[in-house]
This record gives sequence, structure tokens and C-alpha cells, in this order.
Amino acid sequence: MPRDSIYLDHNATSPLRPEAKEAMMAAMGPALNPSSIHDAGRKARMMVEGARQQIATALGARHADLTFTSGATESNNMVLAGYETIITSTVEHSAILAPRPDGVRISVDKHGIIDLGALETTLERLDEDARASTLVSVIAANNETGVIQPLAEIAALCQRYQVDCHSDMVQMAGKVDVDLAIDGLTFASFSAHKVGGPSGVGALWIKPGKTIPALLVGGGQEQGRRPGTENVIGIIGFGAAMEAASHQQGSFAKIAQWRDAAEAELQNVRDDVTILGGGALRVPNTSAIALKKLPSNTALMALDLKGFCLSSGSACSSGKVKSSHVVEAMGMHDLAPHILRISAGWTTTQDEFQKLVKALATL
Repeated sequence: MPRDSIYLDHNATSPLRPEAKEAMMAAMGPALNPSSIHDAGRKARMMVEGARQQIATALGARHADLTFTSGATESNNMVLAGYETIITSTVEHSAILAPRPDGVRISVDKHGIIDLGALETTLERLDEDARASTLVSVIAANNETGVIQPLAEIAALCQRYQVDCHSDMVQMAGKVDVDLAIDGLTFASFSAHKVGGPSGVGALWIKPGKTIPALLVGGGQEQGRRPGTENVIGIIGFGAAMEAASHQQGSFAKIAQWRDAAEAELQNVRDDVTILGGGALRVPNTSAIALKKLPSNTALMALDLKGFCLSSGSACSSGKVKSSHVVEAMGMHDLAPHILRISAGWTTTQDEFQKLVKALATL
């Protein structure tokens, strides 16, 4: 990324925080296998458990309830594999939809919010025996639009009908408060690189007393939930990034103001702008806009030449620009080829938002 580039694609990955880099660099070199019983192994174990506590503190969880994984995709797959029936929404990340194409998908409204009535009807129809092997999985904040789902109400329905509840909370962590004490919530997935940690490491929160079968076999690491030698360096970076993000979370209130001002100004200078999910509660850093006069690929290439790093939606499609299933599910089929996702983060300044609006005004 050129020095003068303006990076507004934090929902894809957030640049490595200096705190994470420093912690990782300090740990590099010595042999680090937390399963070894000698002095070096014990030191490695202390590092892993210290990072686990940093993350648990930031999330308001018990450290023993966090299992380290390679990222949220693995965390999601771990949970989904343990259930016969999956109920989810039509706007989920592909890490939920792809592993279980047999899942029941609940529709959403024009803002992308799940239809709670339809969800309850689906749960009501389950017989008692089926409920023990049923999981409801709904993303907490959409990765493309930033729209926040009514997770407390979803989890309450799950509790009422005695089914387990999982949420991919990747886009919420470090931006807004995460509440793992919601009645009815059973699992939650997190990823380090979305909060300024390294790629390739994540965590799964598992409610105390709950068990799930391991996807992998071959060792007893992570309480047997995720065998294999831990990614010690990555975990250390994750812990440092999560701690730093929790201390700086208040800065996202300013980012929300900058985003809202940029959206308003953009609507003043262009007559073809639609803000997706603008009428709903969103995480403070995300804006999904449609420029009806411009296809996404044309706009992205033009912005790239001007030094802006944006995307057209999820970054998990092998670098392809394609129509968004999220936008389609929201009933905005005509806008799907015109979406730009702006996602700010810990490196973003107000000036960068203002420069983007000026650039978009001239396309």
C-alpha cells in the first residue's frame, strides 16, 4: 500500500497495531511450544494464557471460555458442525452460509434486519427432540452494511424454545461494547485481524458448561476443543491488539460522526446516492453506499488510481467484484452492482473522509 494511500477497508482487515507488532517482535526467536513441560514451554504457556486474559477482559468474559482458532471462519465452522439443523439469516457471511447450504435461512427487511416473527415461527415448528440439535446463528453486525442485529431478542427466542444461539461478532469487537452475558447466547466468534491484530488467529467463546465436538483430532490443546500446537506469536499479537482496541474504543464515536457527515455531504453533491442500512443501528465505522450511475468495478478502479482503498462488499471472494447477496437479500436488486463499502478504523482521520467525498463527487 503506497504511503499516501487512504485506507478505508478495515472490515476486510485492519492494519497491524503498533502494540501488537511490538508484542509479537518481543516474543519471536525462542522456542515457543506451550505444551512442553520445561522452562521454555512454561514461559510460552504463560504468554498464551496472558493473551487469553487480555482478550477475555476486553470482551467481559472468563478466560477459560475462550478457545483459540485460526480465525472466525474456523470458529464458525466448529460450531456449525455440531448441529443437525442450522437456522440463520439471508445476510450472513459466507463463513456461515457456505459450510451449511442446508440451513434454514430467515429473510430480512429493507435494512437487513432479520424477521423476528419468521424466526419465531420457524422455532415454534420444531419438535422437542429436534431442538437439542438445532442452532440459530446470526451475525451481530453485518460485514457489508454495518447493520446491527437485535441479538438480545434473537437469543431470548432461542432460550424460549430451548435451542442454542451463535453469533459471528467479528465486526463488533473493538468498535462497540460486546455483551456475552446476553441470556440465551451460547457461542460467539472473533478474529484478530479485524481489530488490528495479525491474520490467521481468532477465538471462539463458548458459554460455561457447554461443549462442542472438535473439528480436528491429534492433541489435547485448548481443552481438547482445538488440537494442534497453538499459534503463540499470533495469539500474543491478538491479545495486545484487543487490549489496545478496548482502550481506544471511545474513538469510534468520532468516527461515526465523520461517517454520518460524509454520507450527508455525499448526498448533497451527488443525486444518485443511496445509503444502505442508513435507517438502522449500525456499527460506527461502516458505510455501504450505492452510486446508481456507476458500476462498483468502475468506481473502485477510479478510486484506486486516486489512492483510495475501498471494497464493494465482503473481502472473502478471492478478490472478485461481484454482486452482493446481502444487498439482494435486502430487496435492492437494482443497487447490487453499484455498492461501495467504506469501513474506517483505528488509523482513519476526519480529513480522509473529507477527501473521499471530494473524490466521489468527481466520478
